[in-house]
Amino acid sequence: MRKIIINGGKPLSGQVAVSGAKNSVVALIPAIILANEKVTLDGVPNISDVDSLVDIMEIMGARCHYQDETLTIDPSQVKSIAMPYGKINSLRASYYFYGSLLGRFGKATVGLPGGCDLGPRPIDLHLKAFEAMGAEVSFEGEYMHLEAKDGRLHGAHIYMDTVSVGATINTMLAATRAMGKTVIENAAREPEIIDIATLLNNMGAHIRGAGTDMITIEGVEALHGTNHQVIPDRIEAGTYIAMAAAIGEGIKITNVLYEHLESFIAKLEEMGVRMTVEEDAIFVEKQENLKAVNVKTSPYPGFATDLQQPMTPLLLSAHGRGTIIDTIYEKRVNHVPEIARMGANISILGGQIVFQGPNQLTGAQVKATDLRAGAALVTAGLMAEGRTEIHNIEFILRGYAKIIEKLKALGADIELIEE
Repeated sequence: MRKIIINGGKPLSGQVAVSGAKNSVVALIPAIILANEKVTLDGVPNISDVDSLVDIMEIMGARCHYQDETLTIDPSQVKSIAMPYGKINSLRASYYFYGSLLGRFGKATVGLPGGCDLGPRPIDLHLKAFEAMGAEVSFEGEYMHLEAKDGRLHGAHIYMDTVSVGATINTMLAATRAMGKTVIENAAREPEIIDIATLLNNMGAHIRGAGTDMITIEGVEALHGTNHQVIPDRIEAGTYIAMAAAIGEGIKITNVLYEHLESFIAKLEEMGVRMTVEEDAIFVEKQENLKAVNVKTSPYPGFATDLQQPMTPLLLSAHGRGTIIDTIYEKRVNHVPEIARMGANISILGGQIVFQGPNQLTGAQVKATDLRAGAALVTAGLMAEGRTEIHNIEFILRGYAKIIEKLKALGADIELIEE
């Protein structure tokens, strides 16, 4: 068992660099299965999800080398074997193996995905797309088997009933080596989708329209190796920006793409947060007299669901009453009772989060219920007077690279304790 101990109330200052995007890397690694040659990814974050994916790739026969944020994978000897349930169940993004294995081998047997419990996140849209491309789906215990009826998928016209990042990426992966043309309508538009499409195109795929609501993929026979730079993690960037606004005395966040954070930055400006946007960095000043705002998440380019929890502690420091409504994940409210233990005036009312500020938080024993809730508790602990113990920190380590080291460098009194 591990826990994070924070002695809060200490102002932070300095500079912190954002790592590569977790939500990209968890799809980029399975995408490499589609190639027949070595692929190198630069800017790969040092997080436990990456370790799990590398383990899975090696079990399948890939040769992997990971050092100093550079991951090289030779997938030439990969075989389509049944994926181990324990590994697959440890992370949600394991479902990207469905699309990549189907695309390369025409079949896949994979354990059902795990990850954070954020309420219903059905894979029906993924399966609907695979079936439209000629795959048959069957279940046996904790495993799902997918197989192309003709040995290889064929192109199809697919309309996503709801905007889904996972289903959009999985369909792209499967369609890349399918026969003929695939069109995805009502596609998700997140920057991570553009990142995956860029890798695939650099490997020899023919994908157009990534970043719009219509993506077209012309299937190819084979993909080759390449080098690829992972985009910066916009959610990690937003987490540190909110943290800097909540307790910083001047913090510069580097390796940031402003255009990926426009709706989030706009909400901070509505609160009165003072910051300077540079070409690839944002400097956040010490803040005073912030005002409460209402937050409502929506698909990109709207306010990201992954940022509403990390922003919550900052909202609690503002003057006035506000609400948070998450339209993407109904259970993304589990951080609320934990932060309430720290003395926050915050509650769940009618499915939405209601808060009143400003609040002076007090250290307490709390537990991370999911990845972004864990990030919120770290910020709350840094803001609070006294000692905060955060349990279930495996969630946090899934998505925030070197978080302890980065926060110590800013002046935080924070430790990871092994029990």
